[in-house]
Amino acid sequence: MDLAYIPSPSESVWHLGPIPIRAYALCLIAGIVAACWIAEARLRSRGAPKWAVLDLAVWAVPFGIVGARLYHVFTSPDAYFGADGDPWKILAVWEGGLGIPGAILLGAVGMWLGCRQLGLPFAMVADACIPGIPVAQAIGRLGNWFNQELYGKPLDAWWAVSIDMEHRVSGYREYSTFHPTFLYEALWNLGVAAVLLLADRRWKFGAGRAVALYAALYWTGRYWIEGLRIDPAEGWLGLRLNQWVSIVVVVLAVIYLLAVRGTRRVFVLDGGDRVVVDWDSDAAKAAGYVDGALPKGAEPGEIESAADDAADDDEAEPDRPEDDVIPDDPSAEESPADAGKSRDDN
Repeated sequence: MDLAYIPSPSESVWHLGPIPIRAYALCLIAGIVAACWIAEARLRSRGAPKWAVLDLAVWAVPFGIVGARLYHVFTSPDAYFGADGDPWKILAVWEGGLGIPGAILLGAVGMWLGCRQLGLPFAMVADACIPGIPVAQAIGRLGNWFNQELYGKPLDAWWAVSIDMEHRVSGYREYSTFHPTFLYEALWNLGVAAVLLLADRRWKFGAGRAVALYAALYWTGRYWIEGLRIDPAEGWLGLRLNQWVSIVVVVLAVIYLLAVRGTRRVFVLDGGDRVVVDWDSDAAKAAGYVDGALPKGAEPGEIESAADDAADDDEAEPDRPEDDVIPDDPSAEESPADAGKSRDDN
């Protein structure tokens, strides 16, 4: 038996009594959990309320799933509206078929709505949460492996993936091993996440610039990976639709990075309310931030306005004794009894 390739799972669904447990769904859930965990940690380090990410996820996740499915249907319409298509299959999300662009676009709309509900700045939240997105994508791509889908051209190499006959794309039945493009994308996404974390630590991105960097990096990889895939998809002038999307998004993301300036913003407490300040401001330092982040488990400290500081300074200055007169003070008067005495006699 030749083991010089990556085998595909023989099963992608298990039954717990009458309830089907699908590997694809488990991978999606695991990816969402990982993204939420990363986002929560990063939002906490910026002073956001505890578990704010769960309130945001209530909006972002459903919007993202709907957007992902709609994008997939738009880019691969024949499976649903073609000669042998079945429109009802649009609802069969568990069979696979979620488009990342749609997930990000509508997911961002959902997050924006969540931010409005919580009173959080959308750009600040997006920059904090974005490194978790490619991690979620990487985990979710494992679902494609279980479903034996979204692989690439035939490949004879030790890292090729074996695909069962019933899952092979029409026109490629005689081949058994293919480019594991889902694995390529998973590894690329993990690299994107690492670059985002390191770059944000170095440059303290703000104003949505971390999101722009993610878009530029992810879609650069998606362009060449998409060129290896053989699953049916809409195309134009020799390029698949997602490759055209890649070109447009990368260009726009680079323009945004060059044109927009902004630094990381963090929350501080002012009179019990959370307000947003620059990460390197005096207010942030006074609230306990170190290099733009709170120590693990810490909450942002209370800050005071300049007027309050001045008032506190006045209250903190000790009263001078009445006989402690500053010599240079012209208002200090000597009594007649003290006239003519030296200072040493007092």
